Amino acid sequence: MFLDGIYRKEETGMNIQEYIQNLPNGKADNQSVKKMKYVMKKLGNPQNTLKYVHITGTNGKGSIVEMLNHVLINSHLKVGKFISPHLLSYNERISINGKHIADEEIEQLYEQIQPIIEKENIEVSFFEFFTMIAFLYFYQQKVDIVLLEVGVGGLFDSTNIIHPMISVISSIGYDHIQILGNTLEKITEQKAGIIKEHSDTVYMEQEPEVDSIIQKTCQEKHNTLHMVKPSEVNHVRFEKDRCIFDYKQYHDVEMNLKGKRQAQNASLVLECCEILNKKGYDISEETIREGLKTVIHRGRFEVIHQNPTIIFDGGHNEEAIQNLKETIAVCYKEAKKIYVISVLKSKDYQKIIDNLLEEHSIYIFTNGNNSKRYTDCHIMYQYAKQKNDSIEMYEMELENAIQFCREKIEYVSFIIGSFYIYQDVKTDLNGIE
Repeated sequence: MFLDGIYRKEETGMNIQEYIQNLPNGKADNQSVKKMKYVMKKLGNPQNTLKYVHITGTNGKGSIVEMLNHVLINSHLKVGKFISPHLLSYNERISINGKHIADEEIEQLYEQIQPIIEKENIEVSFFEFFTMIAFLYFYQQKVDIVLLEVGVGGLFDSTNIIHPMISVISSIGYDHIQILGNTLEKITEQKAGIIKEHSDTVYMEQEPEVDSIIQKTCQEKHNTLHMVKPSEVNHVRFEKDRCIFDYKQYHDVEMNLKGKRQAQNASLVLECCEILNKKGYDISEETIREGLKTVIHRGRFEVIHQNPTIIFDGGHNEEAIQNLKETIAVCYKEAKKIYVISVLKSKDYQKIIDNLLEEHSIYIFTNGNNSKRYTDCHIMYQYAKQKNDSIEMYEMELENAIQFCREKIEYVSFIIGSFYIYQDVKTDLNGIE
């Protein structure tokens, strides 16, 4: 039986924001999966009643979730969406048809989970807490389908206690190597952990050593693999701020996201829609096209200010930066550019700088919004100077860097390297036209 979840805020006096902020970060390991299974079993395993598309990958998974979300909502489905990280508030992590979960709803659900974790003395991490809340919320709200984004990896991720209709694996590269391993093979094995028995997997063809692991896992689990080849994504072009491409029988597909890689991500979405239709859903080509045409993915090559143009992109690994450069080369090839760079200490700032440095652009290194969490701007500045001493570059506080960009009317500015500064950047730009 499911817990009744009687809501007694006046008795608990609980502040949900304080509770969330005091949760430990935790890590993706087998203990996390066991913990999730135990708690959810005590709740009656509500997650087992839901239909899922489970999405992992080093880069692209967030874009895929947003595209699918727009398409499925346009198809008149009640769509639960679970994502990370959030940009402005915790509530963004859990939503139904675009409406974020409210604090009061989080608190009500916590009241159902709290007796279990308290009685068993279970330490719940930040990500585990939100995953538990999401499963219970989507069950109680009777959603038609859940788009479930993996936090880290897949095999030991807190989300990996479900049996999805479709597993989606986007690009695989080097990130979170302390957790997932320092080779592509080890990282791929972790991400292949979301592949389940007698289901379907949508995957973008990559290096042979990566492909072979995905293929072998699907074979072992009698899972149908739908491998998309990059060569099948054709005639990618950019017109009037839209990316347009062809994929198989779909011609002149318009997408409100920029970049060749986004066209590849969209092709994975098209494959997902084909599979869902075979499973009994009714997703028309018209709703697919309209969903892709209207999708917005905040924090990914997002124009957050006009006159001057300021673009935010949270990409923080080598592949993401290469994707960023490809998009800039197409959309802003002739523009004079400023790069404002903030990099968490857990990321490889050297590879980011190596991939970004070019003549005739300006580089500003910052400590992000927390000098304890971010690589020291002076260290990045010195490294960049050693690579090329002729380039114009500065060390600044993030707020000062944004002001610098505001004043450079003739430049296009790119604020990059971390999603966690998004709120600060938006706050600093608020009201500036």
